[in-house]
Amino acid sequence: MLPRQRRRTIVELVSERDGCSVTELAEELEFSEATIRRDLQTLEEEQLIERSHGGALPVTSVGNEEAYDQKKVQNLEVKRTLADHAIEELRDGEIVFFDTGTTTMQIAKLAPHDGSIVPVTNSPLLALELGQGKNEVKITGGTLRRSTKALVGPSAESFMKRMHFDLLYLGTNAIDVDAGLTTPNEDEAQAKRIMIENSTRVVLVADETKFDERSFVQFASFDEIDLVITDSRLSEAYRTAFDDTNTNYIDDI
Repeated sequence: MLPRQRRRTIVELVSERDGCSVTELAEELEFSEATIRRDLQTLEEEQLIERSHGGALPVTSVGNEEAYDQKKVQNLEVKRTLADHAIEELRDGEIVFFDTGTTTMQIAKLAPHDGSIVPVTNSPLLALELGQGKNEVKITGGTLRRSTKALVGPSAESFMKRMHFDLLYLGTNAIDVDAGLTTPNEDEAQAKRIMIENSTRVVLVADETKFDERSFVQFASFDEIDLVITDSRLSEAYRTAFDDTNTNYIDDI
């Protein structure tokens, strides 16, 4: 695991668990405690975590949950470019599910507000964006996860199981040739599984930082995805994997 990848994983773990000890991170990532301490120093300087005695805590501020706010300003121009391509997949009259995420938020900003689609989401933040104009937004309900602003749990799952979606704009934490699509949280993984199962077309939007990464819970394999949109040219390994599963892709944009 490269240092950049290791530090990104540390931020995910610290945010997901509301804090981790140096020992816990060293054992989980299989690096020395000295290496983890150096990583925490770097991450604190970048204001991505807060150091604590013997470990690290998520960055916090009054009235704000930083995990989402940090993500929404990272690679913003790339996310807007992905959204420009993703919105071309939308058709009038469709029921469209917008997965929680900062890239799907950029797609939501481009979605029509004239009532020509039925937007559905498990994100209160996206619901506010999609609910402008004449749109009548459907929202899943459920329990709000602080770190991602996603609604999850039995209520959200029950809602999605009763619905059918023509198009799903899907996000992910990590993509790997062997592991498929993964995310840190089991509840979010289950929600993503259900929205995929109940969608006719699935469009995955993911910038290059999500590739060659693995998180904790797999929620989809490539053959469940209809189209992948990413900013950098895919490696031959991914091109072969997508071709083998009849997964279309738009890359190097």
